[in-house]
Amino acid sequence: MKECSKSIPRRLRDVAFATRYFRGDGVDIGGKPDPLFLYSELFPLVNSIRTWDIEDGDAQLMVGVEDNSLDFVHSSHCLEHLHDPIEGIRNWLRILRPDGHLVITVPDEDLYEQGVFPSTFNTDHKWTFTIYKPSSWSNRSMSVFELLQGLGAEADTLKVELLHSTYRFLLPRFDQTVTPIAECGIEFIVRKRAPIEVAERGRLPTRNAQPTGETRVHLNQYRDDYANMKCSNTSSAPFQNDDPI
Repeated sequence: MKECSKSIPRRLRDVAFATRYFRGDGVDIGGKPDPLFLYSELFPLVNSIRTWDIEDGDAQLMVGVEDNSLDFVHSSHCLEHLHDPIEGIRNWLRILRPDGHLVITVPDEDLYEQGVFPSTFNTDHKWTFTIYKPSSWSNRSMSVFELLQGLGAEADTLKVELLHSTYRFLLPRFDQTVTPIAECGIEFIVRKRAPIEVAERGRLPTRNAQPTGETRVHLNQYRDDYANMKCSNTSSAPFQNDDPI
């Protein structure tokens, strides 16, 4: 319940959401009734967020959305409702521009379904998810690691996180997402590599343009300081001197 809203305080503590992940034009897939656009002003580099829900078309296919047309794709607890999550996430990557980001949250099978599937807490769930386990109690379990591997060379995985900081492990079986704090999910973030990065097997392109003179002065000073430190400490191994301070 209100899983996107629950994520906002956590995401505001990570500056990358405001400076890298949520910027430009994006789409929030399966966003109703808790859309990301309600919090647009908290991410000042966002231009627009379109909320895509069932009336807009099949989230698995994203028909009508052009390839390489969006700067970010956000989806909170939608992937588990798709008949084919692999096809769905491939289409989400398809509509993303190079250097854009997928920000996706799914329920963790052990924190949410808690050993029972079909789900008793949401009967429309078609899959359960785990970051990775050698085996699962669910016959519809999907590993996030394996899902990401299937995206191919364009997918640069930046983050996979189990959202369990507010989970209460001592409670009996109970849908903790109905509380105001528990997320019970997995969040993963993927950057779409540019074609030149894919050709170079993930190596970032070299930037030949020099920074400003002031920037060069400081970066060169860092390099000089490091070189001087190495030259002044050649007589003994590091981290061996425990003399009194």
